[in-house]
Amino acid sequence: MSLPEIVSRAEWRAAREELLDKEKAVTRALDALRAERRRLPMVPVDREYVFAGGDGKATLLDLFQGRQQLVVHHFEFAPEWETGCRCCSAFLDQIGHLAHLQARRTTFVAVSRAPFTRILPFKARMGWTVPWYSSYPGDFDADFEVFSEEGGTPVQRPGVSCFLREGDRVFHTYSAYGRGLEGLGSTTSLLDLTALGRQEPWEEPEGRAWAVGAPVAQEHLRYHDEYDL
Repeated sequence: MSLPEIVSRAEWRAAREELLDKEKAVTRALDALRAERRRLPMVPVDREYVFAGGDGKATLLDLFQGRQQLVVHHFEFAPEWETGCRCCSAFLDQIGHLAHLQARRTTFVAVSRAPFTRILPFKARMGWTVPWYSSYPGDFDADFEVFSEEGGTPVQRPGVSCFLREGDRVFHTYSAYGRGLEGLGSTTSLLDLTALGRQEPWEEPEGRAWAVGAPVAQEHLRYHDEYDL
């Protein structure tokens, strides 16, 4: 096995500071990229979709649970499978407590093509509490480009799609697939995909942060059981 070179503490510190300059440059570049993502236009979702969940039938608007934003994890789980995709399962294992997202007007759910009766036992086995819906047998997955049939062969891929609600109108703002999901899982990483972002005053474009005093900026973070949700 090839291991790092052994050096003195002073040499390590010098190398670390050189790398830190590059890391800060990447952080600034990522901030600019995320602002550009928030400036993307959005597309009205006029098609009616019907999902099956723990409370029965639901529309895409219902999946928001009254919040302004929705992040959907397109979880690979074919109708004929007994268990879900291992990679998607590892991704869902990384999702933390949802209260921090919900405090920022954002709902996170998983959606799969498998019937809800197949999803339930697997969800129980994994111990997940994330809301999970079945899109079977509708076209939601195909319309958001995570399912297709190539030469009669079903093809699935993992993805994340973000939606924004304005009243009862739903808009699609962003999607990422495959390696675009790498590094996701934390509250901030998911918010960075959305049109409203982290909703902090320093973010561009202006006008998307909550009013001063709302539990959105970092200094207003709370324990997850202290939010008034």
